[in-house]
Amino acid sequence: MRSIWNGAISFGLVSIPIKLVNATESHSISFRQIHLEDGGRVRYRKVCELDGEELSGAEIGKGYEEADGSIIPITDEDLAQLPISTAKTIEIVSFVPADEIDPLQMDAAYYLAANGATAAKPYTLLREALKRSRRVAIAKFALRGRERLGMLRVVDDVIAMHGLLWPDEIRQPEGVAPESSVTVRDAELDLADALMATLGEVEMSSLKDEYREAVEAMIEAKSGGAFEPPSEAEVQPAGGKVIDLMAALEKSVQAAKASREGTQQEEEAEVTPMRRARKTAPAAPKAVGGKKSTASGSQSTTAKARKSTSKKSTAKASEPKASATKSTAKTAAAKKTAAAKKTASRKRSSA
Repeated sequence: MRSIWNGAISFGLVSIPIKLVNATESHSISFRQIHLEDGGRVRYRKVCELDGEELSGAEIGKGYEEADGSIIPITDEDLAQLPISTAKTIEIVSFVPADEIDPLQMDAAYYLAANGATAAKPYTLLREALKRSRRVAIAKFALRGRERLGMLRVVDDVIAMHGLLWPDEIRQPEGVAPESSVTVRDAELDLADALMATLGEVEMSSLKDEYREAVEAMIEAKSGGAFEPPSEAEVQPAGGKVIDLMAALEKSVQAAKASREGTQQEEEAEVTPMRRARKTAPAAPKAVGGKKSTASGSQSTTAKARKSTSKKSTAKASEPKASATKSTAKTAAAKKTAAAKKTASRKRSSA
């Protein structure tokens, strides 16, 4: 990348030679002014008001116009001779926490590159010191004819510098806030919190300029002669009075949830591979011609074996009971015989 400024960082008594490189670039599409009748290019010509001559860039300088209209010429040599310590130096004046910098002050961004082998060590020292302190450096520097304010911070392994507006360049927001007193209910805040939570976070790298892409596609189609005007997009009317803020918030939450679920389903469909159908075991053969299958036959055989086993065990259990009954009957018969014999002997003796 081409450097736009060469100088040094003044870090106390440490001087770090650096080169200033633009950290951002514009991708916006620029248009030229043309003559509608014939398509001819319309150009601006720099003409001197006194003699009417057209001037080249080398013939043009700068000057300061006073209130009466007179011009005081100012040369580059005049500006270079001014007693400004930041003419070729980025002078660090303090180190502060990053959250103390108002984003409204942020301006253009630059990368600071070490200029030469001798600058590598002090450059790395400042970078690591910024990392460890978790602070940013506030500095003053001069660029393009004016002194500016800057903020140095670490991006990956590079020191970056954001140009800052001077505090007196930030306008006070007078008359911008609503003048009427408005009360916001807790239920409305809860719905707003739910909407923010549903929308979630976004990868900044995934955001893109869709308008620029559409313009580029239109230019390409026109250059190829196959351009067809697209149908007009339906534009929702902006502004107007909000009738029911709660209903609008609830609908917004539902729409955000539906959009998020649809996105998740699309991501899962892209990532999840197709599953193969599992092979099922073959079913048992059915009975043919009234005969039972082998499985049913084995089951019935097992059942019969269980029944016979239970019958045998029942019969064995009843055998001791039968023998006990027979012995009891024999004892009773013996007693009856003995009693009959005694009765007969008594009758004989009496006779």
